[in-house]
Amino acid sequence: MTTESRVSNRDLGEWVYSDQSTIHGTGLFARKRIDKGTYIGTYHGPLAKRNGTYVLWLVEPDEEGNLIGRSGRNLLRFLNHSDPGNAEFDGFDLYALTDIEQDEEITFNYEPE
Repeated sequence: MTTESRVSNRDLGEWVYSDQSTIHGTGLFARKRIDKGTYIGTYHGPLAKRNGTYVLWLVEPDEEGNLIGRSGRNLLRFLNHSDPGNAEFDGFDLYALTDIEQDEEITFNYEPE
């Protein structure tokens, strides 16, 4: 799927915003309706060497057990956990799992099956 990358807060800001969450602290919310399957943005930041706040860990597909982490620096760092979530990551790219309504909190499952 070819998409225009949304990494910067400026680009993401057309799609999402951060605000107080009823789930936990600050959350990420849809600025406009986002249809199921839509690319929302890319989790961006420097590579992480250890766990911490806003670090997203992924298993590199070709190298099982090889974790890659990024310390989030853009708006996607405010994603909260929900099971099930309404979005999911493919690598560091975030996609809508369901239709997400305007002003709905965007969440993902931190521990997918």
